[in-house]
Amino acid sequence: MGFRHKAALVSFKLPKMADNGVLPVDKLTISETVKEAEFSQRVLVRSILGRPDGGAGLAGQTLKVGGWVKKGREQGKGSFAFLELNDGSCTANLQLIIYSDVAPLGQFTPTGTSLHVEGVLQMPPADKQGKQSIELKVSKVLDVGAADPAKYPLPKTRLTLEFLRDYVHLRPRTNTISAIARIRNALAYATHTFFQKHGFLYVHTPIITTSDCEGAGEMFQVTTLINDSEKLEKELLKNPPPSQEDVDAARAAVKEKGGIVAKLKSDKADKSAITVAVAELTKAKETLSKIEERFNQKPGIPKKDGKVDYSQDFFARQAFLTVSGQLQVETFACALSSVYTFGPTFRAEHSHTSRHLAEFWMVEPEIAFADIEDDMKCAEAYVRFMCQWLLDNCLDDMEFIAEKFDEHAINRLKMVASTNFVRLTYTEAVTILEEAVSKGHQFENKVEWGIDLASEHEKYLTETKFESPVIVYNYPKGIKAFYMKVNPDNKTVAAMDVLVPKVGELIGGSQREENYEVIKERILEMGLPLEPYEWYLDLRRYGTVKHSGFGLGFERMILFATGIDNIRDVIPFPRFPGRADL
Repeated sequence: MGFRHKAALVSFKLPKMADNGVLPVDKLTISETVKEAEFSQRVLVRSILGRPDGGAGLAGQTLKVGGWVKKGREQGKGSFAFLELNDGSCTANLQLIIYSDVAPLGQFTPTGTSLHVEGVLQMPPADKQGKQSIELKVSKVLDVGAADPAKYPLPKTRLTLEFLRDYVHLRPRTNTISAIARIRNALAYATHTFFQKHGFLYVHTPIITTSDCEGAGEMFQVTTLINDSEKLEKELLKNPPPSQEDVDAARAAVKEKGGIVAKLKSDKADKSAITVAVAELTKAKETLSKIEERFNQKPGIPKKDGKVDYSQDFFARQAFLTVSGQLQVETFACALSSVYTFGPTFRAEHSHTSRHLAEFWMVEPEIAFADIEDDMKCAEAYVRFMCQWLLDNCLDDMEFIAEKFDEHAINRLKMVASTNFVRLTYTEAVTILEEAVSKGHQFENKVEWGIDLASEHEKYLTETKFESPVIVYNYPKGIKAFYMKVNPDNKTVAAMDVLVPKVGELIGGSQREENYEVIKERILEMGLPLEPYEWYLDLRRYGTVKHSGFGLGFERMILFATGIDNIRDVIPFPRFPGRADL
């Protein structure tokens, strides 16, 4: 593994590979010579301040940096200014000192101003070295993007995450959102690293689908009927349709032209005359067809037998935004063995809670020739891998999160990364919860066999009873999806949920039902039509195979890692009822 650079550019030394065979790629150590890296006319702040010596060993180097001003202040009666510059590569700011003989200072100090400058790294004065290990003395200003302090909506005071949701296009400039973005990036990298390392193939499943994986019906519909209807309405207003009289006249013209042709033929007229008459008849028929088509155009959604006529829609049938890529990725698992999909999913659920989004991301692996035990083993290994990855590769951002939001965040990652998950059946979990109630613990939701465990139940198991991640498996058949393997007791299915402290359910998965007759019956039991699932049933008709998989809510993993309270703050562009900014 290596990085290509232009001559005399930044050179990197790769660290020793970890015992688990994974290269800690974010721990690249920069050489003593720091110059512009490829693809950018600057050096990242991280490559300066992220060194063990905080950049002190680079004093005397001339380089270019670019970023946005976090804080700025003029000093020395306006003879120079101190600027704190951040480029998003890390939480730390690089201090710049710029003198008035380089450029007028007032344009640089407002928060939000962008700067691209060149200068020399130098040690700050002895009395300032505790705060800054290195600073950049600016010798040349290459570019400035001004920010009017009277209008810039993100002042340098501390802002709430709720406030920042109103400025989704600017909030990445804050320390918190940028740290969450880097954590999110690290978890995505870890996801691909884990599955690629274990021989999984990455499959892109469709966003537009005609089947409902969950059977809940909370799906966004994809249609062009509304737009087509609005276009038609405007067109009919601009060019009114023909009247009945116009239609009758066109039909009469066809009848007349037809009569002429018939008479010419019966009179055995000249062939050229008949040809001309037939051409006129054909033209009259085409005119009639166009007039009738326009006459029959009606504003509104097309209907047939009192129902919406989806045969007129773009896909000639109902289509939706996917709630899961699982069903589609199963088709590749049943041919390529170990696969995974990682992409956006959608739920049209009118929920305003801190745990729901209309658009969110899911990681969904699927493994052929695997049962529920294999599924649980893979899920546990994946979660532990991600936690260790953050500790190894994103510790500075996690330390920031721990300081500002959740002091237990890093210890929680360490605990999960090093702990074997507790496993218990659903029946055992309900028994534990019932015992808690008998000893005086109060739950808002009633505990009894057959319920879907609520968040408070999941948190009790992980945070109070075991103080550990918990995998609950073998759930009641009645509360789970049609595709889950029915157990021999015919009461439960081979389903499993991975529960973790702070967020409760992180992963939901199951062994899939591979028996054709059983899964067909389950689809009908759920009140779903068979036709949209015929292709899915084919996987059971032709070369059926035992297989298992799970889905991890990616934003929930970020909530777990960071301790952030609201899921809307861990996705770049949150979509929820009433809001779809940008």
